[in-house]
Order: sequence, then C-alpha cells, then structure tokens
Amino acid sequence: MNVSVFGLGYVGAVTSACLAEQGHHVIGVDLHESKVESFGKGKSPIVEPEIDDLLARATVDNRLGATLDVHRAVTTTDVSIVCVGTPSLPSGKLNLEYVHKVTAQIAEAIRSSKKRHILLYRSTMLPGSTRALVTSMLSDLLASGQVRVYYCPEFLREGTAVRDFREPSLVVIGTHDGAAPEDNEVFEIMGGQPAVLGWEGAEMIKYSCNYFHALKVGFANEIGRLCKHLGEDGTRVMDVLCSDTRLNISRYYMKPGNPFGGSCLPKDVSALKSFARQENLSLPLLENTAATNAAHQELFVSLIEGKAKRRIGFLGLAFKANTDDLRGSPMVAAAETLLGRGHELSIYDPQINLSRLIGANEQQIQARMPHLAQLLKQDAKEVLQSSEVIVVSQKCVSLELLQELSHPDQIVIDVHGWRELSTLPWQYEGICW
Repeated sequence: MNVSVFGLGYVGAVTSACLAEQGHHVIGVDLHESKVESFGKGKSPIVEPEIDDLLARATVDNRLGATLDVHRAVTTTDVSIVCVGTPSLPSGKLNLEYVHKVTAQIAEAIRSSKKRHILLYRSTMLPGSTRALVTSMLSDLLASGQVRVYYCPEFLREGTAVRDFREPSLVVIGTHDGAAPEDNEVFEIMGGQPAVLGWEGAEMIKYSCNYFHALKVGFANEIGRLCKHLGEDGTRVMDVLCSDTRLNISRYYMKPGNPFGGSCLPKDVSALKSFARQENLSLPLLENTAATNAAHQELFVSLIEGKAKRRIGFLGLAFKANTDDLRGSPMVAAAETLLGRGHELSIYDPQINLSRLIGANEQQIQARMPHLAQLLKQDAKEVLQSSEVIVVSQKCVSLELLQELSHPDQIVIDVHGWRELSTLPWQYEGICW
C-alpha cells in the first residue's frame, strides 16, 4: 500500500519506519526542508531504539521517501496519516493550528485529483475535533464518498515506540458513526484487534488512557510520601497492592455508574484524608477523592430532578446487590435528598427487611429515613405502576416484568449499566451514557 505520513516528529517518524518495515511504500511530509532532506536519506529526526536501522533499510529498499509537496504526497498514495503536533497554548488549551493547516492542504489535493482517498488522524485531539475538521473542511468530500475519515490514536511510549507499534497493547479506530470501517486498508495499517468507536469516543480513549496513567503516578507518589513519613517503604506497599489482580489491577471498579458507597470506602477515604491533614502532609489527589464522589452524587440527583416529575421509584436501595447494607448507600442519599425536596418515593429492594436491620445499619436508616417502612414496597409492581421516573441500581426485577409494566410515558435512569433496559418501551437514560 502507498501511504503518506504528515508530520515527521516522534509519532510520524515511528509510524513511517514501522509501516515501511511491514512492506508499505511510505512518503513522509513535513514543512521543514532540512527534516525532509534528512528523512529522505533514511536518517531519523528522533532518538529511539531500532528506528535508525529501520529507516536506513527502508530507504535502501526504496520503500521510503520524503517531500515538501503535499499535492504530490496525496496524489501518489492511497492513505494519508496525519501525525502533526498538537502542542499546548500558554493558556493550557490545545493548539490545532498545524492540524487545520495540513487538513486544508490535503483536502485541496484530494479535490483537485478527483481520486478516492483515506484520511487517518493520529494527532492527539480533544473529543469533537475530528468532527469539527470534517464539518469545516471535508464535508463535501465525505458526502461524495471521495474521502473517508478515521481517527486512530497512537499509544507509543518513548523508548519502546517501535515495539509498541509492532505489538500494540491497545488499538482504536474511530469512525463517523461508530460502525466498523469500510476500508480494509485501515485494519491493515493499524494491526492488532482494534476496538471501534465513534470519532469522539476514539478521541476520548486517548485522553482517558493518559489521564489514568497520570492518576496512577500521582496516586503512587502520594501513597509513597505518606509511607515515607511513617517510616515505611512506599515501593513495597505498591508492589503488594499491585499483586491483587482481582480487584486492584483489573476491570473491577472501572465501571461508570454509582458513586462509591458502603461501610468501608467512605469511612476509609475520610480517615486517611483526616490523618494526612493531621500529619501536615499535602496529598491533593487523595484529599479530593471524596469531593469527586460527592460531585457525582449531586449529578445523579440533578439528573433525576431534571426530569421534572414528582413520583420517583427506586429498584434497589442497598449500596450493593444481594445485601441489605444501607450504610453509605448512594441510593439512600439520593432518596433522602428527594424526600426533603418534596418528591413522592416508592422503593423496592427484595433484600431489605426492616425487622432484620441491626446495629449501625439500623441506626443510620432511622436517622436518615425514619419513614422508610412507608416507602418500601413488597412487590415491584407497586413501584413500576406508581412511578413516573424509575431509578434502577440493581437487577432485582426480571426483564419480563419490566417489559410487561413499562410504558412510553415513563423515564428510567440506569445507574447499574443494565443496557437491556434501553430496549423496553420507556424513555431510557444512563447516568454516564
């Protein structure tokens, strides 16, 4: 395949070298004449293991070239890959100036050539950027079928970039509608087992990954600072933490939906935050964990109230399914707030028997919702038939019953991630989807 790569910086150089290694014919494009001249001779503009040999070999084999001429690059290739930089402005905002310029140049070359072309963005861009570029510069070409546009973020780490390209840990392809690409060339270029999302989803994946990495570094460093203060080895603590691949280093908890709750997490987050302050340690990431959870709780209540309905039903009240533990339950907190604001509530949770609540569990519910007995229903039908808005936090009712009793005037808010609810004849909305 003939491929043009725009931007011969870190991502562009590695992409060019690795595609040439796979047997593709690559032409690199850059606005710096010295870089183009050097790249055309097989000399790398960056320092990275293996890349010098790959570029030199590709040049000898006539699979690599470079040019300043955008029109030539586009008209002699089937696919153009945009890898230009997206630096930060002094304000912290993203600078898409280079992406805009190269997109305009590529679009003009495609129009004048009348040929069909694939345009693939790898530059890191905020969600909505690809769609905005298409709308402002490529809409006619997209509508006519002359160009297809994909967003495929890169996950290349400096020092291991060539290996990461050959053996990607994550491959993402963004399409305009989230459907699988129509072009086999995209799969051929990307390799691996790609996840396919819409443009915005693919753009968001890149930022989600990098933010997660940043959070992990910050978390480890803050725990490390606290450990050192206590005379403990923070590295050893992290090693033990990471040895738990069931809960800690896993998919567990990585599910948008409920705020965290229960008897353990809120208590322990609060205790460690208080301890750090007592010891005069600055741990901003840990200190704000409770704040971000509170913000999510507020969003949850606002989502319910935003429906402007009075009768609210809850399917599930305990903080976790198959328990009767109401301590720290986000559903109890939401119900308490809604009651205080004048809403009529009905609740179904098959695990909750008020006569069996004891200790702190009983004390908390008596203090926060003393009239819970009047709100609890023994049959889910009562909740479903009397509620305008239904909040689902557990799979405590069968889909068959929901199918039977749901109707188009009802609104369901799903905080569990029970996606089959969206197929039923009511208005469906997820808390984070």
